[in-house]
Amino acid sequence: MQESLETTVVLVDDHAIVREGIAALCSASGMRILGQCSDGAAAVDMIAALQPDFAILDLNMPGISGIEVIRRLRASRCSAKLMILSISREEATVMEALRAGADAYLLKDGPARHLLDAIGFVRDGGVYVSPLLRGASLFTRAESSPAEDPLASLSPRETEVFSYLVNGLRAKDIADLLDISPKTVDTYRASLMRKLNVHDLVGLVKFAIERNLTSTSAQR
Repeated sequence: MQESLETTVVLVDDHAIVREGIAALCSASGMRILGQCSDGAAAVDMIAALQPDFAILDLNMPGISGIEVIRRLRASRCSAKLMILSISREEATVMEALRAGADAYLLKDGPARHLLDAIGFVRDGGVYVSPLLRGASLFTRAESSPAEDPLASLSPRETEVFSYLVNGLRAKDIADLLDISPKTVDTYRASLMRKLNVHDLVGLVKFAIERNLTSTSAQR
């Protein structure tokens, strides 16, 4: 996949060799590297100042984490697409990143093409989770068959809206995080409720708690 020169990127990782490898991959695909840094606090300042199309963030860095970087940038209404690159396969970590506003969650031990696939998918409005994580399993019980669980029928965007709703975010907040209109959020909500055969928000939260999919249920 070839990206246009208009695609700009900021790289954040505390290992220079990782940054250099990603920079080489992005440059070879036609992207322009605006900046690189090695810690979370510097990342917030750099991304806010340079306003790249994409920022690729390590999860664990000196100072603040990649997830906290995302929270701060989303709070400031930064429009960059924010992607986590990590060695962690923990489902709770992936869900936390998505709830914070990550547009993609990638694994460092995945193939390079996953990064390029993610950039294309996210640019088109999607939320990308590494195929190595079997993304659907983040939202289903381990003992459930994807063919039997209605959650498996949700689209990536419906799944993300579902996650935000059951963790207490309002439609306006979700719209701001996803850079879509509240009306579009309502459309996704109506669609996912229909697929899950749930008729109100209370029922949706109950559905999520029964499957341990909310931050509240995770603490029980």
